[in-house]
Amino acid sequence: ELENQLVAKSKTLDELTKSLASNGSAEQAPEAQSLRIAELCEMKDSIVNQVAQLKASMESILEQWRAYDEVYAEVSLMTTRYLYCIDQCKPSEEEASLEALKKQVKTLQ
Repeated sequence: ELENQLVAKSKTLDELTKSLASNGSAEQAPEAQSLRIAELCEMKDSIVNQVAQLKASMESILEQWRAYDEVYAEVSLMTTRYLYCIDQCKPSEEEASLEALKKQVKTLQ
């Protein structure tokens, strides 16, 4: 969206430059017009540079989010496995009871 706005502003500047160059202004001297055109060109160049910087910044941010998503998925999978192992390793209530332990000791003797 920001890129579209910057492109629209750039087009507007181009149109103003063309309009000033083709029509001229009765109120302004040619020197003033050429200065204004140069100023508009500088503004356009500045906008083009801002768009390029924005694109580079967004690409960097998107790459960081991709890396985050990959790591998050890996950690989520590890956590799920860990919780499953913890759940499977818990002794049942029967096994943990004193009576059950006594029975196991008698069986082993």
